[in-house]
Amino acid sequence: MTKADLIDSLARRAEMPRQKAEEIVNGFLDDIVAALKNGDKINVSGFGTFSISERKGRTGRNPKTGEAIEIAPSRVAKFKAGKILKEALS
Repeated sequence: MTKADLIDSLARRAEMPRQKAEEIVNGFLDDIVAALKNGDKINVSGFGTFSISERKGRTGRNPKTGEAIEIAPSRVAKFKAGKILKEALS
């Protein structure tokens, strides 16, 4: 399912114009991104938890040449599925 499919599904289920559904989905995603940027954890009860994980810098290898390269430290988004989501997929 793509973002466009999600928007269409929301518009159909809520019987609202597609543009309004798009505003809602975009607002929801923007709020998640803003919270993660601030270092906050987002818990959607039953669905799962979004959080940020810090990766340390390290030395890696270019698989093509075997040359050593430095990989910079970074922050990445993490998602852990909640109980209801896990049960629904089992």
